Amino acid sequence: MTTTSARATDTPAAQLPDYPMPRAARCPFDPPPALHALQDQAPISRVRLWDGSTPWLVTRYDDMRALLADPRISSEDTHPQFPHQSPALKERRRESRTFISMDDPEHARLRRMVTAAFSIKQVEALRPAIQKIVDGLIDAMLAGPRPVDLVQAFALPVPSLVVCELLGVPYADHDFFQANSKALLNRGTTPQQARSALRQLAGYLDRVVGDKLAHPADDLLSRLAERVRAGELSRHEAADTGMLLLIAGHETTANMIALGTVALLQHPDQLGRLRESDDLKVVASAVEELLRYLTVVHSGRRRVALEDIEIGGVTIPAGDGVVLANDIGNRDPAAFPDPDRLDVGRAARHHLAFGFGVHQCLGQPLARVELQVVYSTLYRRIPTLKLAVDLDELPFKHDSGVYGVYELPVTW
Repeated sequence: MTTTSARATDTPAAQLPDYPMPRAARCPFDPPPALHALQDQAPISRVRLWDGSTPWLVTRYDDMRALLADPRISSEDTHPQFPHQSPALKERRRESRTFISMDDPEHARLRRMVTAAFSIKQVEALRPAIQKIVDGLIDAMLAGPRPVDLVQAFALPVPSLVVCELLGVPYADHDFFQANSKALLNRGTTPQQARSALRQLAGYLDRVVGDKLAHPADDLLSRLAERVRAGELSRHEAADTGMLLLIAGHETTANMIALGTVALLQHPDQLGRLRESDDLKVVASAVEELLRYLTVVHSGRRRVALEDIEIGGVTIPAGDGVVLANDIGNRDPAAFPDPDRLDVGRAARHHLAFGFGVHQCLGQPLARVELQVVYSTLYRRIPTLKLAVDLDELPFKHDSGVYGVYELPVTW
């Protein structure tokens, strides 16, 4: 195979395409058309980020899986060439570091301390409680006025209530942590605003860990506090881990609930297949396909090459940043035939929505159960659910690192 050196393909930064790329307004669920073109013609090529850096963009499914499993590629966001998503997330690195931005052995040490809480067995034990939360929120919607914003009335409360219960954080504080999470994920947030949000969240989680040290309960933050007491974990590490789980535990799932609802309402044949089946396997298959089709984490997985890596006919030099665009990877026809079609019966569990390799999303079992309960309940209990505005009136999250809608007015 002929490989192309970085030097031979270097192009002035001003002539490189910007990443992320704009989506087509008429196709709110599809990756940007320019990503399709790159996947077909230049699947590993340089792009320009917000700060002028020029990492490599990887767009094909097989290349992404290979790189995400390669020990020569690093998640360490302290590396000078790490391709940060935004000024806010670069600032987060200065204030707070969590295991998702570390390599082994530190990554493994910290991740092991919370893995048990997200095991399939433990998460399945939560299914009845999640069902009760979902039914209670639907009851409240049915008893209230119409139209209603499904984001505020349902999509955000479901995962927020679950993660608060799991961590041992008061749900009464949800407005506080959701507002600060939003600030960190918005690409327009300034470093000063990010610093303020981080310090507020860090101070909050530190106080919660302190409360758990004094008054332990049966929750995840209490178990982390036990590790602090035993000298296995610093209080700062425990608070940072709690902050990661609190943000990740509600933000991505909430967006999947709302955006998944929009997608299904735009594909009534697929919604009908899901609503009319009481087979959990059918529901689970629909969840995997929606995760693939929507891929709400649409700013790519960010890494740095530790050594020269030859892949896809290109040599990525040691020290270069790498962005793995998993939204277009999940639309690769080599991995998913007819990939731009939503098909809830598709075998799609090999998607990259949760990443791949040692950094694959820790909370994916919980996200899957939450989405299974939501998708198997909401549309059956409100079979005439519909948008209360036209699709092009919805405020999509084009400015956020996690895609979704800010509001979703619905009626029935």
